[in-house]
Amino acid sequence: MSSRILLVEDDEDSAALLRNALQRRGFEVHAVSRGLQATQSLADGDWDVVVTDVQLGGMTGIELCTYVAEHRPDVPVVVVTSHSNLETAVAAIRAGAYDFITKPIAVDSLVLTLQRACNHRQLKSEVRRLRAAVEQHQRLGDIIGDSPAIRRVFDLIDRVGDSEASVLITGESGTGKELAARAIHSRSSRKSAPFIAINCAAMPAALLESELFGHVRGAFTDAKTARQGLFLQANGGTLFLDEIGELPLEMQPKLLRALQERKIRPVGGDTEVAIETRLITATNRDLESEVEAGRFRSDLYYRINVVHVRLPPLRARREDILMLAQHFLKKYATAEGKQVVGIASPAAQKLIDYQWPGNVRELENCIERAVALTRMSEIGLDDLPDKIREHKNNQLVLGSDNLAELVTLQEIEQRYIQHVLGVVGGNKSQAARLLGLDRRSLYRRLAGNKPDTKAPAVGS
Repeated sequence: MSSRILLVEDDEDSAALLRNALQRRGFEVHAVSRGLQATQSLADGDWDVVVTDVQLGGMTGIELCTYVAEHRPDVPVVVVTSHSNLETAVAAIRAGAYDFITKPIAVDSLVLTLQRACNHRQLKSEVRRLRAAVEQHQRLGDIIGDSPAIRRVFDLIDRVGDSEASVLITGESGTGKELAARAIHSRSSRKSAPFIAINCAAMPAALLESELFGHVRGAFTDAKTARQGLFLQANGGTLFLDEIGELPLEMQPKLLRALQERKIRPVGGDTEVAIETRLITATNRDLESEVEAGRFRSDLYYRINVVHVRLPPLRARREDILMLAQHFLKKYATAEGKQVVGIASPAAQKLIDYQWPGNVRELENCIERAVALTRMSEIGLDDLPDKIREHKNNQLVLGSDNLAELVTLQEIEQRYIQHVLGVVGGNKSQAARLLGLDRRSLYRRLAGNKPDTKAPAVGS
């Protein structure tokens, strides 16, 4: 659909020339000669951009800018002024104009300005829509989003919530695996019973067995009293084992037996205790590769992976970035007691373009920082971290003749691998298959190492 331009110009010949030039470039243009006619057109129809001369009969271009800013702030205004009248152009900007161009008008420059103005309006509209969407709670538990990728996750969580099946949640660090586990628990018949979480990577191997299964008095030096383990503490509810890929190999058969027999034996005890606990696990590792490498038992893998929930990385659900950002903005503005209500369009575009290697957790950190730093009612570019503000869009222009846009073959390879990983939600096994690589070759390329051209990789 072509962009709709409201042209305000009291010189009929100039208006006709400009209207015809813009129409040839795909714009839909309606021309009026007076400011009051423009206000009526704004009331009657929807326009993407207003282009107005400063000198008009009756209402001036500056007065029109003020009117639009008050009554139609969603519509950007581009002011046409002369080289000798830049003070008037500055006044127009202060009155709310989006930009100005000088006479004589270079049509190509005007077209670029109009395209930017249209994009600006679309982005502002999207921010408003997402702000409203956050208010309407397009979420599952604490997971927020409306992209196809996250809606598939919502659907799977809804379906598996009330079953008794063990669930394996995978995804990159920062994608919200514990939030997904809590959402599953809240949709189950166990929701009134405890939800207990433990990070297997944060617990020393020597203490993990006691932490999970408990111990009797005197089981070891510091065991002065008996202690109930997490399986029993979560009895009737859900036990969430995060970073299950870090579970020590010697602990894996003990966990497997507990899941198979539905019984545990406390450390130092000689009797078994029945358990009625649902297990949900999570990892950012590729457990299939861990099984092949002998670091994870295949029988345990199939026991915990009855239902597999893959959380997509943030770069694979870009439609959700602004919705999440608005949610975090409201959260931290309330906590800080600051009147920050939105995100300026240039900052919003940077948030969309950035790759977010730290996923939702990194986005939350970014918005918390921006709310703390901003002195305005909207988060601006200057409130974003340098690496986000200075980020260049990762799009490759392979047919470009511009030397500045040409990159090395290794850079093309790295960007394409990251693109494929984003499409498959970070699943390295699937990405390797699509790329025609074995997983070890993929890991080498991700690390920036050149492939070994002397001999094929083992297992290729």
